[in-house]
Amino acid sequence: MIRLGIAAGYPFDGPRLLGGWTPPAAPAVYAILCRPDAEAHPGRYAVIYAGQADDLAAAGLPFRHPRAPCWIARAGSRWKVHICTYDPPGGLRSHREQIVRELAAVYRPRCNRERYEHAWEDEWIGHSR
Repeated sequence: MIRLGIAAGYPFDGPRLLGGWTPPAAPAVYAILCRPDAEAHPGRYAVIYAGQADDLAAAGLPFRHPRAPCWIARAGSRWKVHICTYDPPGGLRSHREQIVRELAAVYRPRCNRERYEHAWEDEWIGHSR
């Protein structure tokens, strides 16, 4: 399990190698990852895409997804692309979409077409002195 996102994060399952992975017929948020320097830092991953699906089995995963060519190019090979998934308990599509926007704002994945910014206002969080 890994944690992605801000603060305490979300408990994603994985990472798993995307090639050979069979997506379940279930809704989830997913993050596509690669290891930028696998030799020096084998446990360090970079988020290259964040998405959500009402049904992972119908989302074109592993490599029929429209953004898969970008993932493969970024990772260097289809055998270097990994996936993590998270199904928020009681989460609706709107919840999953919000998590994707948050992940995209935090990690700025290059393979996402949409770009998001943090929407924090200092008064919402407060200041530590």
